[in-house]
Amino acid sequence: MEQKEEQRFLLLYQRHLQLLKLQGKSKKTIEAYSRAVRRISRHFDCCPDTLTHDQLQDYFSALVDSHSWSTVKLDRLGIMFYWRYVLKRNWDWLNLIKPPKVHTIPDILSPAEIELLIGKTRKLRYRVFLLTTYSMGLRLSEALSLQVGDIDGAAKQVHIRHGKGHKDRLVPLPDLTLQALRELWYRHRNPTFIFPNANGPLHTVHRATTHMDAGGTQKAMKTVVEECGIKKKYPSTHSATVLPLICLSVA
Repeated sequence: MEQKEEQRFLLLYQRHLQLLKLQGKSKKTIEAYSRAVRRISRHFDCCPDTLTHDQLQDYFSALVDSHSWSTVKLDRLGIMFYWRYVLKRNWDWLNLIKPPKVHTIPDILSPAEIELLIGKTRKLRYRVFLLTTYSMGLRLSEALSLQVGDIDGAAKQVHIRHGKGHKDRLVPLPDLTLQALRELWYRHRNPTFIFPNANGPLHTVHRATTHMDAGGTQKAMKTVVEECGIKKKYPSTHSATVLPLICLSVA
């Protein structure tokens, strides 16, 4: 890409990021939409504002062959946003790209499988994390970002902040989960996070300023699933069956 064209691209790209932020898009959406613009720019080695409709259609045709439909759909939305709000151009051509409708049934772990999963998890923080996500039906990000102030032990409920659609909600807190959360917190006593980042010496967990890493948590849980011999995809917490109040040791 020539220097002048690269400078134009960078200016438009920064405008794209700014507009995404101003429209209240989530961090993940901003990452996905901006990645779509970077990907198409690298493919043609030019600023996307110079591309013709035929070039765009050829690009998406190739993208369908090399990537999943979920990626194609995200790139379509990202470039649609770029075309509409940054370039302020007609984007009707994007309506030609219509991912097929696929109806799938999510894998749901049974109470017995969840009990086995928790019982086989050796590290306390991951064991309590699993119990928390499944007993309250939380998403990965919702459980990881839980803060001390979100737990209302007296009312037996948890304040979930900025969930899907940037919406808050209150979730019932089972007695067993409350007991486990208290036991975990007594171990690390972090003033902010229920699941603080545990990298480094144990005594530094109290001063951690971030929660546990999502990638590391998923990797640890995947390992436990494999050790338990569970063949279902790990772990569909969004569609999880609520764990009954079984007697699980949190020590």
